[in-house]
Amino acid sequence: QVRLVESGGGLVQAGDSRRLFCAASGRPFRDYSMGWFRQAPGKEREFVAAILTGYYPGYADSVKGRFTVSRDDAKNTMSLQMNGLKPEDTAVYYCAAGQSWTRLKTNPDYWGQGTRVTVSS
Repeated sequence: QVRLVESGGGLVQAGDSRRLFCAASGRPFRDYSMGWFRQAPGKEREFVAAILTGYYPGYADSVKGRFTVSRDDAKNTMSLQMNGLKPEDTAVYYCAAGQSWTRLKTNPDYWGQGTRVTVSS
């Protein structure tokens, strides 16, 4: 089992930056592909970013160039640096873990409880 806990959400203004954090406990963190998803009000959950140790991270087109995902396997943490936030980035952001890159993108094995980010215009 892997337990994921997000933090860092809040209310920000358009153009601001915000950093989200995900702390993991349980099975070895390094074994998992880790990622961020988000769900905006009235919309389906969507992929945001993912990272696997030793590989380049992947991003959704909507956040490419603005968001940066990183991980620290020694500390069992992952973060999402969000710059140039837009009102359309408003969503609940979820941390997720998958036993493979494909698994993470299609059906993650573990989810956090989510942290809300609200971007005002």
